[in-house]
Amino acid sequence: MQRFAEPYKLAKLDEAYDAIVIGSGMGGMSVAAILAKHAGWRVLVLERHYTAGGYTHVFKRPGYEWDVGLHYIGAVEGRNAGMLPFFDYITNGQLNWARMDDVYDRMIIQDKVYDFVKGRQAFIERMKDHFPNEAGAIDTYIDLVTGTARSFGLYCAEKIVPSFIAGLAGPLMRRGFMKHAARTTLCVLEELTDNRELIGVLTGQWGDYGLPPGQSSFGIHAIIADHYLEGASYPVGGASAVGAAIAPLIKDKGGKILVTAEVQRLLLESNCVTGVEMNDGRTIKAPVIISNTGIFNTFNNLLPGNTAHNNGIDRYLQNLESSSAYICLYLGLCCNDADAQLDTTNLWIYPGYDHDAQCRDFQLDLSKPLPVLYVSFPSAKDPTFNMRHPGHSTIDLITFMPYELFKSWEGTRWKHRSDDYEELKAQLTERMLELLYRHVPSVKGKVERCELSTPLTTRHFMNHQRGEAYGLAHTPQRFENRFLRPRTPIRNLFLTGQDIATCGVSGALIGGVIASSSILKKNMFSVIGK
Repeated sequence: MQRFAEPYKLAKLDEAYDAIVIGSGMGGMSVAAILAKHAGWRVLVLERHYTAGGYTHVFKRPGYEWDVGLHYIGAVEGRNAGMLPFFDYITNGQLNWARMDDVYDRMIIQDKVYDFVKGRQAFIERMKDHFPNEAGAIDTYIDLVTGTARSFGLYCAEKIVPSFIAGLAGPLMRRGFMKHAARTTLCVLEELTDNRELIGVLTGQWGDYGLPPGQSSFGIHAIIADHYLEGASYPVGGASAVGAAIAPLIKDKGGKILVTAEVQRLLLESNCVTGVEMNDGRTIKAPVIISNTGIFNTFNNLLPGNTAHNNGIDRYLQNLESSSAYICLYLGLCCNDADAQLDTTNLWIYPGYDHDAQCRDFQLDLSKPLPVLYVSFPSAKDPTFNMRHPGHSTIDLITFMPYELFKSWEGTRWKHRSDDYEELKAQLTERMLELLYRHVPSVKGKVERCELSTPLTTRHFMNHQRGEAYGLAHTPQRFENRFLRPRTPIRNLFLTGQDIATCGVSGALIGGVIASSSILKKNMFSVIGK
Protein backbone atom coordinates (compact mmCIF):
# COMPACT_ATOMS: atom_id res chain seq x y z
CA MET A 1 0.00 0.00 0.00
CA GLN A 2 1.29 3.43 -0.86
CA ARG A 3 2.45 5.28 2.26
CA PHE A 4 0.49 8.44 1.45
CA ALA A 5 -2.93 6.74 1.54
CA GLU A 6 -4.91 5.08 4.31
CA PRO A 7 -7.54 2.32 4.26
CA TYR A 8 -11.14 3.49 3.99
CA LYS A 9 -12.38 1.15 6.72
CA LEU A 10 -9.91 2.57 9.25
CA ALA A 11 -10.39 6.23 8.43
CA LYS A 12 -12.43 8.74 10.44
CA LEU A 13 -14.77 10.71 8.18
CA ASP A 14 -16.56 13.05 10.54
CA GLU A 15 -15.26 16.26 8.89
CA ALA A 16 -16.99 18.32 6.24
CA TYR A 17 -15.29 18.20 2.84
CA ASP A 18 -15.35 20.91 0.20
CA ALA A 19 -15.04 18.35 -2.58
CA ILE A 20 -14.88 14.61 -3.16
CA VAL A 21 -12.64 13.23 -5.91
CA ILE A 22 -13.41 9.74 -7.22
CA GLY A 23 -10.21 8.07 -8.38
CA SER A 24 -6.60 8.76 -7.30
CA GLY A 25 -4.94 8.76 -10.71
CA MET A 26 -3.09 11.83 -11.90
CA GLY A 27 -6.29 13.60 -12.96
CA GLY A 28 -7.77 13.14 -9.49
CA MET A 29 -4.65 13.85 -7.44
CA SER A 30 -3.77 16.96 -9.46
CA VAL A 31 -7.20 18.59 -9.17
CA ALA A 32 -7.29 17.78 -5.44
CA ALA A 33 -3.84 19.31 -4.93
CA ILE A 34 -4.70 22.47 -6.89
CA LEU A 35 -7.97 23.01 -5.00
CA ALA A 36 -6.17 22.49 -1.71
CA LYS A 37 -3.16 24.66 -2.49
CA HIS A 38 -4.84 27.56 -4.28
CA ALA A 39 -8.24 27.68 -2.58
CA GLY A 40 -7.56 25.97 0.75
CA TRP A 41 -10.18 23.32 0.07
CA ARG A 42 -10.48 20.18 2.16
CA VAL A 43 -10.65 17.40 -0.43
CA LEU A 44 -11.46 13.72 0.05
CA VAL A 45 -9.91 11.40 -2.57
CA LEU A 46 -11.55 7.98 -2.84
CA GLU A 47 -9.72 5.10 -4.56
CA ARG A 48 -11.30 1.67 -5.15
CA HIS A 49 -7.90 -0.04 -5.57
CA TYR A 50 -5.87 -1.10 -2.53
CA THR A 51 -3.09 1.24 -3.62
CA ALA A 52 -3.29 4.89 -4.67
CA GLY A 53 -1.82 6.70 -7.65
CA GLY A 54 -3.60 5.25 -10.66
CA TYR A 55 -1.08 4.71 -13.44
CA THR A 56 1.65 6.26 -11.27
CA HIS A 57 1.50 3.45 -8.72
CA VAL A 58 3.95 0.57 -8.61
CA PHE A 59 3.59 -3.06 -7.61
CA LYS A 60 6.24 -5.05 -5.81
CA ARG A 61 7.61 -8.54 -5.48
CA PRO A 62 10.53 -9.54 -3.22
CA GLY A 63 13.53 -7.67 -4.57
CA TYR A 64 11.60 -5.89 -7.32
CA GLU A 65 9.13 -3.15 -8.16
CA TRP A 66 7.59 -2.17 -11.49
CA ASP A 67 5.85 0.92 -12.79
CA VAL A 68 2.50 0.17 -14.41
CA GLY A 69 1.86 3.24 -16.53
CA LEU A 70 4.45 5.97 -16.11
CA HIS A 71 7.31 4.99 -18.40
CA TYR A 72 8.74 8.37 -19.33
CA ILE A 73 7.76 12.04 -19.21
CA GLY A 74 8.70 14.81 -21.60
CA ALA A 75 8.97 18.59 -21.23
CA VAL A 76 10.23 18.64 -17.62
CA GLU A 77 13.89 19.44 -18.35
CA GLY A 78 15.76 21.61 -20.80
CA ARG A 79 14.86 24.87 -22.51
CA ASN A 80 11.24 24.04 -23.24
CA ALA A 81 10.22 22.38 -19.98
CA GLY A 82 6.55 23.29 -20.40
CA MET A 83 5.25 20.60 -18.04
CA LEU A 84 7.67 21.35 -15.20
CA PRO A 85 5.67 24.27 -13.69
CA PHE A 86 2.61 22.02 -13.42
CA PHE A 87 4.46 19.17 -11.73
CA ASP A 88 6.26 21.64 -9.45
CA TYR A 89 2.99 23.33 -8.47
CA ILE A 90 1.20 20.16 -7.38
CA THR A 91 4.28 18.78 -5.57
CA ASN A 92 5.68 22.05 -4.13
CA GLY A 93 8.81 21.31 -6.14
CA GLN A 94 9.48 18.11 -4.19
CA LEU A 95 9.55 15.82 -7.23
CA ASN A 96 12.95 15.36 -8.89
CA TRP A 97 13.64 14.10 -12.39
CA ALA A 98 16.37 11.94 -13.90
CA ARG A 99 17.21 12.78 -17.49
CA MET A 100 17.12 9.81 -19.84
CA ASP A 101 19.76 9.26 -22.52
CA ASP A 102 19.86 11.63 -25.48
CA VAL A 103 18.28 8.83 -27.50
CA TYR A 104 14.99 8.51 -25.66
CA ASP A 105 13.16 6.31 -28.21
CA ARG A 106 14.71 3.81 -30.63
CA MET A 107 12.58 2.56 -33.51
CA ILE A 108 13.52 -0.91 -34.73
CA ILE A 109 11.66 -1.60 -37.97
CA GLN A 110 12.49 -4.75 -39.91
CA ASP A 111 15.72 -4.81 -37.88
CA LYS A 112 16.73 -1.33 -39.09
CA VAL A 113 17.37 1.19 -36.31
CA TYR A 114 16.16 4.81 -36.19
CA ASP A 115 17.02 6.87 -33.13
CA PHE A 116 14.84 9.69 -31.79
CA VAL A 117 17.34 12.12 -30.28
CA LYS A 118 16.58 15.01 -27.95
CA GLY A 119 16.53 18.51 -29.36
CA ARG A 120 14.49 19.79 -32.28
CA GLN A 121 17.46 20.43 -34.58
CA ALA A 122 19.25 17.21 -33.61
CA PHE A 123 16.08 15.25 -34.36
CA ILE A 124 15.71 16.93 -37.74
CA GLU A 125 19.32 16.23 -38.67
CA ARG A 126 19.08 12.59 -37.59
CA MET A 127 15.95 12.06 -39.70
CA LYS A 128 17.62 13.73 -42.68
CA ASP A 129 20.59 11.37 -42.26
CA HIS A 130 18.16 8.48 -42.72
CA PHE A 131 16.12 10.16 -45.45
CA PRO A 132 18.35 12.69 -47.27
CA ASN A 133 15.86 13.10 -50.12
CA GLU A 134 13.05 14.08 -47.73
CA ALA A 135 14.58 17.17 -46.13
CA GLY A 136 11.69 19.44 -47.08
CA ALA A 137 9.08 17.02 -45.81
CA ILE A 138 10.91 16.60 -42.50
CA ASP A 139 11.18 20.37 -41.96
CA THR A 140 7.49 20.86 -42.76
CA TYR A 141 6.54 17.96 -40.51
CA ILE A 142 8.35 19.43 -37.48
CA ASP A 143 6.73 22.82 -38.12
CA LEU A 144 3.30 21.18 -38.22
CA VAL A 145 3.99 19.21 -35.03
CA THR A 146 5.13 22.22 -33.01
CA GLY A 147 2.46 24.54 -34.42
CA THR A 148 -0.38 22.10 -33.75
CA ALA A 149 0.87 21.31 -30.25
CA ARG A 150 1.17 25.03 -29.46
CA SER A 151 -2.43 25.65 -30.53
CA PHE A 152 -3.68 23.03 -28.06
CA GLY A 153 -3.56 25.60 -25.25
CA LEU A 154 -6.33 27.72 -26.73
CA TYR A 155 -8.31 24.55 -27.49
CA CYS A 156 -8.11 23.67 -23.77
CA ALA A 157 -9.07 27.20 -22.75
CA GLU A 158 -12.37 26.81 -24.59
CA LYS A 159 -13.24 24.00 -22.16
CA ILE A 160 -12.94 26.42 -19.23
CA VAL A 161 -14.71 29.60 -20.30
CA PRO A 162 -18.42 30.06 -19.50
CA SER A 163 -20.77 28.37 -21.93
CA PHE A 164 -22.05 31.60 -23.45
CA ILE A 165 -18.47 32.67 -24.28
CA ALA A 166 -17.68 29.20 -25.60
CA GLY A 167 -20.73 29.46 -27.83
CA LEU A 168 -19.50 32.72 -29.32
CA ALA A 169 -15.73 32.41 -29.30
CA GLY A 170 -15.37 28.62 -29.16
CA PRO A 171 -15.03 27.98 -32.89
CA LEU A 172 -12.24 30.55 -33.13
CA MET A 173 -10.47 29.18 -30.03
CA ARG A 174 -10.57 25.66 -31.42
CA ARG A 175 -9.77 26.49 -35.03
CA GLY A 176 -5.97 26.44 -34.87
CA PHE A 177 -5.79 23.02 -33.26
CA MET A 178 -8.67 21.46 -35.17
CA LYS A 179 -7.21 22.50 -38.53
CA HIS A 180 -5.13 19.32 -38.37
CA ALA A 181 -6.63 17.47 -35.39
CA ALA A 182 -9.81 16.86 -37.42
CA ARG A 183 -7.78 14.68 -39.79
CA THR A 184 -5.90 11.46 -39.24
CA THR A 185 -2.16 11.40 -38.74
CA LEU A 186 -1.74 9.39 -41.92
CA CYS A 187 -3.80 11.85 -43.96
CA VAL A 188 -1.62 14.77 -42.84
CA LEU A 189 1.67 12.97 -43.44
CA GLU A 190 0.61 11.70 -46.86
CA GLU A 191 0.33 15.33 -47.93
CA LEU A 192 3.99 15.82 -46.99
CA THR A 193 5.57 12.74 -48.51
CA ASP A 194 4.86 9.51 -50.36
CA ASN A 195 7.80 7.80 -48.64
CA ARG A 196 6.14 5.02 -46.64
CA GLU A 197 9.28 4.27 -44.69
CA LEU A 198 9.56 7.87 -43.50
CA ILE A 199 5.90 7.88 -42.47
CA GLY A 200 6.43 4.60 -40.61
CA VAL A 201 9.39 6.03 -38.70
CA LEU A 202 7.83 9.40 -37.85
CA THR A 203 4.70 7.67 -36.51
CA GLY A 204 6.69 5.12 -34.51
CA GLN A 205 5.45 6.58 -31.22
CA TRP A 206 1.83 5.69 -31.99
CA GLY A 207 1.91 3.30 -29.05
CA ASP A 208 2.09 6.33 -26.75
CA TYR A 209 -1.50 7.13 -27.70
CA GLY A 210 -2.75 3.73 -28.79
CA LEU A 211 -3.92 4.21 -32.39
CA PRO A 212 -2.00 3.65 -35.65
CA PRO A 213 -1.70 6.64 -37.99
CA GLY A 214 -4.68 5.78 -40.17
CA GLN A 215 -7.02 6.01 -37.17
CA SER A 216 -5.45 8.57 -34.84
CA SER A 217 -6.00 12.31 -34.88
CA PHE A 218 -2.95 14.25 -35.99
CA GLY A 219 -3.68 16.41 -32.95
CA ILE A 220 -2.65 13.73 -30.48
CA HIS A 221 0.30 12.71 -32.63
CA ALA A 222 1.56 16.30 -32.65
CA ILE A 223 1.10 16.68 -28.89
CA ILE A 224 3.06 13.49 -28.14
CA ALA A 225 5.84 14.11 -30.69
CA ASP A 226 6.30 17.68 -29.46
CA HIS A 227 6.15 16.54 -25.81
CA TYR A 228 9.31 14.44 -26.24
CA LEU A 229 11.12 16.60 -28.77
CA GLU A 230 13.50 18.02 -26.15
CA GLY A 231 14.08 14.62 -24.55
CA ALA A 232 12.53 12.58 -21.75
CA SER A 233 12.89 12.05 -18.02
CA TYR A 234 11.82 9.71 -15.23
CA PRO A 235 10.88 10.44 -11.60
CA VAL A 236 13.71 9.95 -9.14
CA GLY A 237 12.47 7.30 -6.73
CA GLY A 238 10.26 5.62 -9.32
CA ALA A 239 6.72 6.24 -10.52
CA SER A 240 5.20 6.17 -7.04
CA ALA A 241 7.30 9.20 -6.07
CA VAL A 242 4.78 11.31 -8.00
CA GLY A 243 1.78 10.54 -5.79
CA ALA A 244 3.91 10.66 -2.65
CA ALA A 245 5.02 14.20 -3.55
CA ILE A 246 1.46 15.39 -4.29
CA ALA A 247 -0.20 13.96 -1.17
CA PRO A 248 1.14 16.45 1.44
CA LEU A 249 -0.65 19.36 -0.27
CA ILE A 250 -3.96 17.55 0.04
CA LYS A 251 -3.38 16.43 3.62
CA ASP A 252 -2.06 19.78 4.85
CA LYS A 253 -5.48 21.35 4.23
CA GLY A 254 -7.30 18.57 6.08
CA GLY A 255 -7.94 16.34 3.09
CA LYS A 256 -7.61 12.57 2.95
CA ILE A 257 -6.63 9.94 0.39
CA LEU A 258 -8.39 6.65 1.04
CA VAL A 259 -7.87 3.27 -0.63
CA THR A 260 -10.23 0.28 -0.88
CA ALA A 261 -12.86 3.02 -1.00
CA GLU A 262 -15.21 2.13 -3.83
CA VAL A 263 -17.98 4.52 -4.81
CA GLN A 264 -21.19 2.68 -5.74
CA ARG A 265 -23.18 5.62 -7.10
CA LEU A 266 -23.62 9.36 -7.03
CA LEU A 267 -26.31 10.97 -4.85
CA LEU A 268 -28.59 13.41 -6.65
CA GLU A 269 -31.29 15.86 -5.66
CA SER A 270 -33.11 17.86 -8.39
CA ASN A 271 -30.38 17.04 -10.91
CA CYS A 272 -27.69 18.29 -8.54
CA VAL A 273 -25.05 15.95 -7.13
CA THR A 274 -24.88 16.06 -3.33
CA GLY A 275 -22.48 13.27 -2.44
CA VAL A 276 -21.57 9.64 -2.99
CA GLU A 277 -22.80 6.28 -1.76
CA MET A 278 -20.03 3.78 -1.01
CA ASN A 279 -20.25 0.07 -1.77
CA ASP A 280 -20.80 -0.60 1.95
CA GLY A 281 -23.91 1.62 1.88
CA ARG A 282 -22.34 4.58 3.65
CA THR A 283 -23.04 8.04 2.22
CA ILE A 284 -20.58 10.94 2.19
CA LYS A 285 -21.80 14.43 1.34
CA ALA A 286 -19.92 17.30 -0.34
CA PRO A 287 -20.99 20.31 -2.41
CA VAL A 288 -18.67 19.38 -5.31
CA ILE A 289 -18.00 15.93 -6.76
CA ILE A 290 -15.18 15.37 -9.27
CA SER A 291 -14.95 12.12 -11.22
CA ASN A 292 -11.61 10.80 -12.41
CA THR A 293 -13.07 7.43 -13.37
CA GLY A 294 -13.50 8.17 -17.08
CA ILE A 295 -16.51 9.42 -18.98
CA PHE A 296 -18.10 6.00 -19.57
CA ASN A 297 -17.75 4.88 -15.96
CA THR A 298 -19.09 8.20 -14.70
CA PHE A 299 -22.22 8.41 -16.83
CA ASN A 300 -22.98 4.73 -17.43
CA ASN A 301 -22.15 3.29 -14.01
CA LEU A 302 -22.27 5.99 -11.33
CA LEU A 303 -25.35 7.98 -12.26
CA PRO A 304 -28.62 6.54 -10.92
CA GLY A 305 -31.48 5.39 -13.17
CA ASN A 306 -32.13 7.29 -16.38
CA THR A 307 -30.19 10.39 -15.34
CA ALA A 308 -27.79 10.26 -18.29
CA HIS A 309 -30.63 9.78 -20.78
CA ASN A 310 -32.79 12.49 -19.22
CA ASN A 311 -29.92 14.97 -19.54
CA GLY A 312 -29.18 14.02 -23.15
CA ILE A 313 -25.77 12.73 -22.18
CA ASP A 314 -26.08 9.41 -24.00
CA ARG A 315 -26.24 11.07 -27.42
CA TYR A 316 -22.88 12.76 -26.78
CA LEU A 317 -21.30 9.39 -26.02
CA GLN A 318 -22.43 7.67 -29.21
CA ASN A 319 -19.43 8.61 -31.36
CA LEU A 320 -16.86 7.98 -28.63
CA GLU A 321 -15.00 4.71 -28.13
CA SER A 322 -12.50 3.31 -25.67
CA SER A 323 -8.81 3.25 -26.50
CA SER A 324 -6.96 0.03 -27.24
CA ALA A 325 -6.53 -2.76 -24.73
CA TYR A 326 -3.03 -3.97 -23.96
CA ILE A 327 -0.93 -6.60 -22.23
CA CYS A 328 2.23 -5.95 -20.22
CA LEU A 329 4.97 -8.42 -19.36
CA TYR A 330 6.88 -7.51 -16.20
CA LEU A 331 10.35 -9.02 -15.96
CA GLY A 332 12.72 -9.14 -12.99
CA LEU A 333 16.38 -9.86 -13.65
CA CYS A 334 18.75 -11.35 -11.10
CA CYS A 335 21.50 -8.84 -11.89
CA ASN A 336 21.95 -5.10 -11.97
CA ASP A 337 21.47 -2.90 -15.02
CA ALA A 338 25.17 -2.81 -15.89
CA ASP A 339 25.48 -6.61 -15.90
CA ALA A 340 22.35 -6.90 -18.02
CA GLN A 341 23.63 -4.10 -20.32
CA LEU A 342 20.43 -2.08 -19.87
CA ASP A 343 20.18 1.64 -20.48
CA THR A 344 17.36 4.18 -20.40
CA THR A 345 16.48 4.20 -24.12
CA ASN A 346 13.01 2.82 -24.91
CA LEU A 347 12.72 0.35 -27.77
CA TRP A 348 9.83 0.25 -30.24
CA ILE A 349 10.00 -2.98 -32.24
CA TYR A 350 7.90 -3.25 -35.41
CA PRO A 351 7.60 -5.97 -38.10
CA GLY A 352 7.23 -3.34 -40.86
CA TYR A 353 6.55 0.29 -41.74
CA ASP A 354 2.78 0.06 -42.36
CA HIS A 355 1.44 0.24 -38.81
CA ASP A 356 -2.22 0.20 -39.85
CA ALA A 357 -1.83 -2.91 -42.00
CA GLN A 358 0.05 -4.69 -39.23
CA CYS A 359 -2.68 -3.88 -36.71
CA ARG A 360 -5.39 -5.08 -39.11
CA ASP A 361 -3.51 -8.27 -39.90
CA PHE A 362 -3.05 -9.06 -36.22
CA GLN A 363 -6.69 -8.37 -35.42
CA LEU A 364 -7.74 -10.86 -38.11
CA ASP A 365 -5.09 -13.47 -37.37
CA LEU A 366 -3.36 -13.53 -33.99
CA SER A 367 -0.62 -15.76 -35.37
CA LYS A 368 0.65 -12.77 -37.37
CA PRO A 369 3.57 -10.77 -35.95
CA LEU A 370 2.84 -8.52 -32.98
CA PRO A 371 2.09 -5.08 -34.44
CA VAL A 372 4.37 -3.41 -31.88
CA LEU A 373 6.46 -4.32 -28.87
CA TYR A 374 7.43 -1.48 -26.54
CA VAL A 375 10.38 -2.22 -24.25
CA SER A 376 11.13 -0.05 -21.20
CA PHE A 377 13.86 -0.43 -18.58
CA PRO A 378 12.47 1.27 -15.43
CA SER A 379 15.31 0.21 -13.14
CA ALA A 380 17.84 1.85 -15.46
CA LYS A 381 15.80 5.07 -15.60
CA ASP A 382 15.61 5.53 -11.82
CA PRO A 383 19.01 6.30 -10.23
CA THR A 384 17.72 5.16 -6.82
CA PHE A 385 16.40 1.76 -7.89
CA ASN A 386 19.61 -0.10 -7.06
CA MET A 387 19.60 1.40 -3.56
CA ARG A 388 16.19 -0.13 -2.91
CA HIS A 389 16.76 -3.36 -4.83
CA PRO A 390 20.50 -4.06 -5.13
CA GLY A 391 21.52 -6.72 -7.59
CA HIS A 392 18.23 -6.59 -9.48
CA SER A 393 16.82 -4.87 -12.56
CA THR A 394 13.47 -4.71 -14.34
CA ILE A 395 11.97 -4.59 -17.82
CA ASP A 396 8.43 -3.82 -19.03
CA LEU A 397 7.22 -5.21 -22.36
CA ILE A 398 3.93 -3.86 -23.76
CA THR A 399 1.83 -4.61 -26.82
CA PHE A 400 -1.77 -3.98 -27.79
CA MET A 401 -4.23 -6.85 -27.78
CA PRO A 402 -7.92 -7.19 -28.73
CA TYR A 403 -10.13 -7.16 -25.65
CA GLU A 404 -12.36 -9.76 -27.32
CA LEU A 405 -9.54 -12.30 -26.97
CA PHE A 406 -10.14 -12.25 -23.19
CA LYS A 407 -13.84 -11.48 -23.05
CA SER A 408 -14.91 -15.08 -22.35
CA TRP A 409 -13.17 -14.86 -18.94
CA GLU A 410 -14.79 -11.52 -18.08
CA GLY A 411 -16.81 -12.88 -15.14
CA THR A 412 -13.93 -14.77 -13.53
CA ARG A 413 -11.82 -13.61 -10.61
CA TRP A 414 -8.23 -12.41 -10.68
CA LYS A 415 -5.84 -15.26 -9.84
CA HIS A 416 -8.75 -17.74 -10.15
CA ARG A 417 -9.07 -18.07 -13.92
CA SER A 418 -9.01 -21.29 -15.93
CA ASP A 419 -6.12 -23.31 -17.30
CA ASP A 420 -6.81 -22.20 -20.88
CA TYR A 421 -6.50 -18.56 -19.77
CA GLU A 422 -3.12 -19.35 -18.23
CA GLU A 423 -2.13 -21.22 -21.40
CA LEU A 424 -2.98 -18.17 -23.51
CA LYS A 425 -0.89 -15.99 -21.19
CA ALA A 426 2.02 -18.44 -21.52
CA GLN A 427 1.85 -18.32 -25.30
CA LEU A 428 1.81 -14.54 -25.38
CA THR A 429 4.66 -14.39 -22.87
CA GLU A 430 6.78 -16.67 -25.04
CA ARG A 431 6.19 -14.51 -28.12
CA MET A 432 7.14 -11.32 -26.29
CA LEU A 433 10.26 -12.88 -24.78
CA GLU A 434 11.34 -14.18 -28.17
CA LEU A 435 11.32 -10.64 -29.57
CA LEU A 436 13.10 -9.28 -26.52
CA TYR A 437 15.89 -11.85 -26.69
CA ARG A 438 16.38 -11.18 -30.39
CA HIS A 439 16.95 -7.47 -29.82
CA VAL A 440 18.38 -7.48 -26.26
CA PRO A 441 20.28 -10.80 -26.11
CA SER A 442 22.19 -9.71 -23.00
CA VAL A 443 19.17 -10.44 -20.77
CA LYS A 444 18.67 -14.05 -21.84
CA GLY A 445 19.22 -16.44 -18.94
CA LYS A 446 18.91 -13.63 -16.38
CA VAL A 447 15.10 -13.47 -16.00
CA GLU A 448 14.12 -14.49 -12.46
CA ARG A 449 10.52 -13.20 -12.35
CA CYS A 450 7.99 -13.00 -15.15
CA GLU A 451 4.37 -11.84 -14.83
CA LEU A 452 1.90 -10.96 -17.57
CA SER A 453 -1.01 -8.58 -17.07
CA THR A 454 -3.93 -8.78 -19.50
CA PRO A 455 -6.87 -6.46 -20.27
CA LEU A 456 -8.76 -8.28 -17.51
CA THR A 457 -6.02 -7.33 -15.06
CA THR A 458 -6.45 -3.70 -16.10
CA ARG A 459 -10.22 -4.02 -15.78
CA HIS A 460 -9.86 -5.50 -12.27
CA PHE A 461 -7.37 -2.99 -10.85
CA MET A 462 -7.94 0.18 -12.90
CA ASN A 463 -11.69 -0.21 -13.51
CA HIS A 464 -11.19 0.33 -17.25
CA GLN A 465 -14.06 -1.75 -18.57
CA ARG A 466 -12.33 -2.91 -21.78
CA GLY A 467 -8.81 -3.00 -20.40
CA GLU A 468 -7.95 0.21 -22.21
CA ALA A 469 -4.73 2.09 -21.63
CA TYR A 470 -5.67 5.65 -22.53
CA GLY A 471 -9.31 6.31 -21.70
CA LEU A 472 -11.13 7.45 -24.83
CA ALA A 473 -9.65 6.65 -28.23
CA HIS A 474 -7.82 9.64 -29.69
CA THR A 475 -9.66 9.77 -33.00
CA PRO A 476 -10.52 12.97 -34.88
CA GLN A 477 -14.11 12.55 -33.66
CA ARG A 478 -12.93 12.64 -30.04
CA PHE A 479 -11.38 16.08 -30.48
CA GLU A 480 -14.42 17.35 -32.38
CA ASN A 481 -16.70 16.37 -29.46
CA ARG A 482 -17.44 19.53 -27.45
CA PHE A 483 -19.06 17.58 -24.62
CA LEU A 484 -15.64 16.55 -23.31
CA ARG A 485 -15.21 19.35 -20.81
CA PRO A 486 -15.09 19.41 -16.98
CA ARG A 487 -18.53 20.90 -16.34
CA THR A 488 -21.35 18.39 -16.85
CA PRO A 489 -25.15 18.75 -17.23
CA ILE A 490 -25.41 17.51 -13.63
CA ARG A 491 -24.94 20.49 -11.35
CA ASN A 492 -21.81 20.37 -9.17
CA LEU A 493 -20.53 17.25 -10.96
CA PHE A 494 -17.21 17.77 -12.73
CA LEU A 495 -14.87 15.57 -14.79
CA THR A 496 -11.09 15.47 -14.68
CA GLY A 497 -8.27 13.41 -16.18
CA GLN A 498 -7.45 11.95 -19.58
CA ASP A 499 -10.92 12.10 -21.09
CA ILE A 500 -11.20 15.89 -20.97
CA ALA A 501 -7.60 16.49 -22.09
CA THR A 502 -5.31 13.86 -23.60
CA CYS A 503 -3.75 10.56 -22.68
CA GLY A 504 -0.94 9.73 -20.32
CA VAL A 505 0.21 11.07 -16.98
CA SER A 506 0.93 14.54 -18.34
CA GLY A 507 -2.38 14.61 -20.22
CA ALA A 508 -4.26 13.66 -17.07
CA LEU A 509 -2.43 16.38 -15.14
CA ILE A 510 -3.53 18.95 -17.72
CA GLY A 511 -7.04 17.54 -17.27
CA GLY A 512 -6.72 18.34 -13.57
CA VAL A 513 -5.72 21.93 -14.34
CA ILE A 514 -8.66 22.30 -16.72
CA ALA A 515 -11.06 20.87 -14.11
CA SER A 516 -9.78 23.08 -11.28
CA SER A 517 -10.04 26.14 -13.53
CA SER A 518 -13.67 25.33 -14.26
CA ILE A 519 -14.51 24.65 -10.61
CA LEU A 520 -12.81 27.78 -9.27
CA LYS A 521 -13.86 29.90 -12.27
CA LYS A 522 -10.27 31.02 -12.57
CA ASN A 523 -7.59 30.38 -15.18
CA MET A 524 -5.24 28.14 -13.23
CA PHE A 525 -2.93 27.86 -16.24
CA SER A 526 -1.98 31.50 -15.76
CA VAL A 527 -1.71 31.07 -11.97
CA ILE A 528 0.61 28.07 -12.29
CA GLY A 529 2.59 29.62 -15.13
CA LYS A 530 3.56 32.73 -13.15
